[in-house]
Amino acid sequence: MKKADTSSDYCSIAPSAQDYVYTSCYCEENVWKLCEHVMTNKQCPMDEVYAIFISNDRRMVPIWKQKSSPGDKPVIWDYHVILLHECNKEQKSFIYDLDTVLPFPCPFDQYAREALQSDDFINPTFRRKLRVIPADAYLKSFASDRSHMRDASGAWRMPPPPYPCIETAESKMNLDDFISMDSQLGCGRVYTLSEFVQRFGKT
Repeated sequence: MKKADTSSDYCSIAPSAQDYVYTSCYCEENVWKLCEHVMTNKQCPMDEVYAIFISNDRRMVPIWKQKSSPGDKPVIWDYHVILLHECNKEQKSFIYDLDTVLPFPCPFDQYAREALQSDDFINPTFRRKLRVIPADAYLKSFASDRSHMRDASGAWRMPPPPYPCIETAESKMNLDDFISMDSQLGCGRVYTLSEFVQRFGKT
């Protein structure tokens, strides 16, 4: 994973590499842990940070520049989760994607251009929507018992994170509410890809 261009005055809000809490195929929890790090260490104002769920009604969304990408082709995820830092000091936004080969963090416009690309030239089936959730709300409301990562026999499809499941007083599993792109459900706001880029992009 490349580091961001150090010519900027921007200071990363991520932990150092050896302190990453990362588990392959558990992007929703990886981002939750990153939000937790930002809050615990007061890395920046929490109202600058968002968890972003990327999906659509068919749960088939292409994202380019992923570690598991087959060459220049995209990975088709059922959903993917990234963190966005809208840095008021820099007047710029940055994306933290723990599964990308792009810089980490990545300037928003570069990530949008290279990883998300455009919905204008792809099959409508694959057009992306994005649920933008304030980090503090994500930390308070997200819960997962990881049941979506078990097969019919109960075996893990991918090894789970080493820490206990994330839960709230109200729920042990509400992941589907976050993946859903129904604007009437869940927390945060749902954007089309073009709306998302217009809202957070600078170019």
